Amino acid sequence: MKLRKFVDPLPVMDTIKPKKQGRKGSYYEVGMREFKQKLHRDLPPTTLWGYESQFPGPTFEVTQGEATHVKWLNHLPDRHILPVDTSIHSLASQPIVRTVTHLHGSVTKPDSDGYPEAWFTRNFQQTGPVFTRKVYEYPNNQRATTLWYHDHAMGITRLNVYAGLVGAYIIRDKKEKNLKLPSGNYEIPLILLDRSFHSNGSLKYPNQPEDASSELPNPSIVPAYLGETILVNGKVWPYLEVEPRKYRFRLINASNTRTYQMYLDNDHPFLQIGSDGGLLRAPLELRRLTLEPAERADIIIDFSTLNEEMIRLKNDLGEDADPEDETHDVMQFRVNKPLRSNDTSRVPNTLSNIPSLKSNRIQAIRKLKLLGSEDEFGRPLLLLDNKMWHDPVTETPRLNTTEVWEFMNVTNFTHPIHLHLVQFQVIDRQPFDLEQYNADGSMVYTEPASPPQPNERGWKDTIAAPSGQLTRVIAKFSPYTGDYVWHCHILEHEDYDMMRPFRVVTEEEDIDTE
Repeated sequence: MKLRKFVDPLPVMDTIKPKKQGRKGSYYEVGMREFKQKLHRDLPPTTLWGYESQFPGPTFEVTQGEATHVKWLNHLPDRHILPVDTSIHSLASQPIVRTVTHLHGSVTKPDSDGYPEAWFTRNFQQTGPVFTRKVYEYPNNQRATTLWYHDHAMGITRLNVYAGLVGAYIIRDKKEKNLKLPSGNYEIPLILLDRSFHSNGSLKYPNQPEDASSELPNPSIVPAYLGETILVNGKVWPYLEVEPRKYRFRLINASNTRTYQMYLDNDHPFLQIGSDGGLLRAPLELRRLTLEPAERADIIIDFSTLNEEMIRLKNDLGEDADPEDETHDVMQFRVNKPLRSNDTSRVPNTLSNIPSLKSNRIQAIRKLKLLGSEDEFGRPLLLLDNKMWHDPVTETPRLNTTEVWEFMNVTNFTHPIHLHLVQFQVIDRQPFDLEQYNADGSMVYTEPASPPQPNERGWKDTIAAPSGQLTRVIAKFSPYTGDYVWHCHILEHEDYDMMRPFRVVTEEEDIDTE
């Protein structure tokens, strides 16, 4: 259905307050509930699932080094509001509604990481096969940055996130505060999502692929899904009234499948100052910004020379886009508010120090394929290194060692690859002859390796691995041992079956596994 653009003001999520604070940190309780919320002026209220009955959920603002303790509470009904395919991951024998929250980008112990099989049902009545604890602990012993939290339950992450279980999490520190970047009312998280709706306001998500045969399970997982509208902070195509001054926007791509290619329609530049793992070494002037699912970007837009202008944040759909596709717009900025005070914020030429991991001793180089196959129904089955989720663990980095992981993408589209626990650095990408590889398995490089894009040279936890390229990243596996996961962050791929466990081991454990 067609919805008019730029008729709703941009909401800004509430900041959640702790129930208790003490020497051991702050304690929160966050309930997941079903509720209704208006997502557009002309839509009836939409039934959603949200943290603290909000979509997106409330924003956490925490201090580096101060532990955050969160009791995630499932108060959801026993039936799902979206179609659940029970033919994958033995879901037919499990409760339909299960949740487990993952703080994306957090460096935390495995029992607080949101392992997919650590799920639980309403009021903890049932728990998953590796259920760990009721109160999660996030140490926040990492750089100031923008993280985000979302559901991670096995086989239904795509549905729980689409239903609304997402929120922002900001870590702050003194160094960043001293930079005097735009702050307060001039610093705004922007959570980007895409959704489709029925005329009654309810969420629209397919029961089956468009070309589904009668032999497919019903419901059946789809290989990807792009919504028909773009939402920012829970509103469809909103507008934001701004003053003629600098603003800081923390962008989070929380969409299931969609990649954004963003620019301002007046070709005004913006400065990127940070990525997944915090501030870059120096600000970068950009006119286009690509964000894969789960990637974040910290940007500054200076509106001081744009008084009385209306500017659209656009999404480049490419030359072959469907002319009926309305998702070429993201939101609108209206530079129509009077300047309340002089803009004393600044963007220094140097933002942070990022030591290279390349000088570390490399303990292992892991060659990992991203490939596609089919299941018994002929559905696409995307895999990591040709292994299913439940196959034995094959990646066992040793604690405090540095490894290079090489993602060899032999599918025909880009996959955003996310590693839990670590922030990594991108080494390079190198294209190879995909047609020849698929013909005879030989690896023939077609160009020299190229360094990462300038805005990929900070700390990352999610990286685009393009088709027909070898993407190399380097990471130090620290400071915890235990079970974590790595996966494609296209949620439809992650759910089936582009996700694998990895285990950080001690030297003694490593010897035992050999």
